[in-house]
Amino acid sequence: MPVSAGADEVRLAIRLTPGAKKNQIEGAETDSAGKHWLRVRVAAPPIEGKANEALIKFLSKRWRIPKSAVEIASGATSRNKILTIRGDAAAIAAAIKADL
Repeated sequence: MPVSAGADEVRLAIRLTPGAKKNQIEGAETDSAGKHWLRVRVAAPPIEGKANEALIKFLSKRWRIPKSAVEIASGATSRNKILTIRGDAAAIAAAIKADL
C-alpha cells in the first residue's frame, strides 16, 4: 500500500505525471523494485513548482482536507514524491483508500 498512517499524520507515496489532459487519480501501482505508489495526473506543467501546487490543490479538494495540511516531504523535483498529510489519520487514510 502507498499509505502509512501514524498517530496524527499520513504518509503517502505518489507517482506524479504532470501535463495531463485533466487532474485524476489513476490508482495504485507497484514498480519493479516492489515499491507501492498512488499514480496521480495533473494538468499543470512541471515548471516552477506548478505541478506540485496543482497536486496539493487537487488532493486537498478531493479528500476535503486543508491545503495547509499537505506537505511534500520528499521528491519536490521528482515524479516520485512522499506527501505528509496532517490531521485525523484514520479519516484521511480512509479517504485515500477509497481512491485505490
